[in-house]
Amino acid sequence: MGGNHIDRARLAAVCDPVRARADAVASKFGVPAHYDIEDFLARKDIDAVAVLTPSGLHPQHAIACARAGKHVVVEKPMALRLQDADDMIRACDEAGIKLFVVKQNRFNVPVVKAREALDAGRFGRLVLGTVRVRWCRDQAYYDQDSWRGTWAYDGGVLTNQASHHIDMLEWFFGDVISVHARAVTALAKIETEDTAVATLKFRNGALGIIEATTAARPTDLEGSLSILGERGTVEIAGFAVNQIRHWRFADELPSDKDVIEKFSVNPPNVYGFGHQAYYQHVVDCLTNQRAALVDGLEGRKSLELISALYESIETGQEVALRFTPRLSRLGIAS
Repeated sequence: MGGNHIDRARLAAVCDPVRARADAVASKFGVPAHYDIEDFLARKDIDAVAVLTPSGLHPQHAIACARAGKHVVVEKPMALRLQDADDMIRACDEAGIKLFVVKQNRFNVPVVKAREALDAGRFGRLVLGTVRVRWCRDQAYYDQDSWRGTWAYDGGVLTNQASHHIDMLEWFFGDVISVHARAVTALAKIETEDTAVATLKFRNGALGIIEATTAARPTDLEGSLSILGERGTVEIAGFAVNQIRHWRFADELPSDKDVIEKFSVNPPNVYGFGHQAYYQHVVDCLTNQRAALVDGLEGRKSLELISALYESIETGQEVALRFTPRLSRLGIAS
């Protein structure tokens, strides 16, 4: 919005209690800077607010926006505790405003094409889904801000870096029955995990695998999603689930050639394509009264799954979904 890339939207103002950060963004885009959220939310020219604060602060900021009558666009994860997510959803419902949870990878062109194939039944019975996040986040990354890698404000690789991929796995394969997970803090000096693996059982009988790490060295390797079914296989890889690696179906269609040739990679010269498409979706929903692709309830689903993964890590046991966290440290100050 600040760069005028989103039709029918403009950046009205920015807010950050750290004056240098607020001033830097405000100066870059030529908009007013605020340092107090109440003053910021009192502006009459703001219709929606993008909440880009540390994850553990999302609930209080989103609820404040809702009570001020502003629509909320909150980055992933929407919260760290399920109760906080419920409070956010309730506050937005009571205020009659919309809550959008940013899951921009759903708008990646290869992901859109794979979803179209799924909706058309081309995979047949789903068998196995895998996500791999093999990224490099060194100690300097975590040392940038004191909240990074903490239980109270951030969570680990599962909550931060892999949350988009976990969301997509659940989006393609449906409800999860149970999970079993393990994690370690291999290289980073942080409270939370930098490496985790998990197996999932879906309600439809399929199995799932999550492999996530920020301990890849010396650089990022991949962020990928694999979908295996009885009639087809698709793997979307690249650094950010943005490039088709495999597109194979037993019943080939003429359009498959177009998918491989025209849609296998996000537009190469559009930085942040998924975010731009997501915000365009937000504007469309607000101006045309359409339902959000990822609303509060949809955002809560992936948070519940992530909470179950942490519960399994703490207990060493398989954890059924639709549970109440007991030992998960996510969202709790040490």
